[in-house]
Amino acid sequence: MRKLLRAFLLFVAASVWLPIARSCDLCGCYTPQLEAAPPTEEQGLFPSWTKGFYFAVAEQFTHFGTVQIDGDAAPNPTGQYLNSSITQLVLGYQVTHRFALQINVPLIYRSFERPEGFAIDCGTDSGLGDVSLLGKFVLFQRESGGERGVKFDDPKNPRVQTRAPDFTISALLLGGVKFPTGDASRLREEFSETEVPGAPVSGIHGHDLTLGTGSYDGILGAQMSLRYRNFFFAADGQFTLRGDGLHQYHFANDLAWSGGPGYYLVRREKAIIGLQLAGSGEHKDVDRFRGQRAEDTGITSVFLGPRLVASVGKVSAELGLDLPVSIDNTALQVVTDYRIRASVSVGF
Repeated sequence: MRKLLRAFLLFVAASVWLPIARSCDLCGCYTPQLEAAPPTEEQGLFPSWTKGFYFAVAEQFTHFGTVQIDGDAAPNPTGQYLNSSITQLVLGYQVTHRFALQINVPLIYRSFERPEGFAIDCGTDSGLGDVSLLGKFVLFQRESGGERGVKFDDPKNPRVQTRAPDFTISALLLGGVKFPTGDASRLREEFSETEVPGAPVSGIHGHDLTLGTGSYDGILGAQMSLRYRNFFFAADGQFTLRGDGLHQYHFANDLAWSGGPGYYLVRREKAIIGLQLAGSGEHKDVDRFRGQRAEDTGITSVFLGPRLVASVGKVSAELGLDLPVSIDNTALQVVTDYRIRASVSVGF
């Protein structure tokens, strides 16, 4: 009973910790979850905290196709849209059981169609995004229940059997820096943007298409995981502190989060399959251009959707769909219709 009460209180605490924002299309550094891999006989109950390299590939595809003005839907007579694909290559090294370093290399591809006066501008942009270097530190981990003993199925070949703890909780802090490696030349468009009387207004601008912010940015974040038997709750949040950008354009600070409850359909010694109802979101104030507010850049959004997690041995994978629940934007913008996320990570 005490274990159930403790699990419930921690679940509530985690829910209170959650309440604010989305994974930004220029930030949102992917970090593999600590409890991604199932325990093995040799590694014990927390194999993902052992030393060594890990590699991951994470994909985020976002379709922007709805025009909104100050949070309200507006006509889209030209069918303007933006498709954004960000592939992150992640290489990390678990230095100790509690500390790891990782580098995130984003590869970006975008296609768009937008009005430009009375004409239609179609195009693509692709290339390297802003590379990030992160440090991750396990703040604490607790467990209770479970067992480890010798099983005598075969008297001639006894083997060690491990049963994962009934209750686990862990928290991780991360911090790092994002470097201005992405091409920020699209920001020059901000100098020449003019509205043609009577022509459709574009909701896709240089700040939406740029591959990088042109600034050195600080990243602070946290992850937490809570599990009681097959029920779990996982959440993460990231705050990006923007530096001074190029071309007199300064991106606003960004706060993003994701998390929600889930259930492990399969949780065995060699494999894990789980289903999670995940919420995510973002809060970002308006950017600044030439020292003035860029009114069409602020946003507060909330998404909800399913997330499937699976793991076999040292290979883990995730697949998720994010659908908008609420999007409150400033001025006229083309906002998200849906987002698909997928990742595969491997430990060595």
